Amino acid sequence: MQQLYERSSAKLFGVCLRILSDREESEDVLQEVYLTIWRRADRFDAGRASVMTWISTIARNRAIDRLRARGPLAYADQIDEMEIEDGAPGAEALLEASQDGAALNRCLSELDERTASVIRTAFYEGVTYEALAHRLDTPLGTIKSWIRRGLLKLRGCLER
Repeated sequence: MQQLYERSSAKLFGVCLRILSDREESEDVLQEVYLTIWRRADRFDAGRASVMTWISTIARNRAIDRLRARGPLAYADQIDEMEIEDGAPGAEALLEASQDGAALNRCLSELDERTASVIRTAFYEGVTYEALAHRLDTPLGTIKSWIRRGLLKLRGCLER
């Protein structure tokens, strides 16, 4: 567990901080993430995802849960200067390095720019649908529809 923490804590903290924009809250969520990893280690399936993908997903989901718990005041603008430099490749770089990532990028490029952008923001940056709606000044239902239709098109493209 110590090795996992040493190799992944900076990246997972960055995921939490990017979503929450609050250092102390991100530290609390990071602690919850490692407790979850410890408790659910038996549920990891190497056939479905890499370790980093699995734990990054846990971190993203915990941070989004915390963001939602804040209520409607949670939708503050993104703070870029709080980003922490991490020498490890990011999620996009890891995806692009794999064959699945290449197929995903090919299929994303087939979507219209607006839909591809919303999907990338939601899934690569961890921005909630509600925050996207606020940022784009677009109704939440519209954001959900764009993402749902885009994901259906992606699935169809990836199944080809």
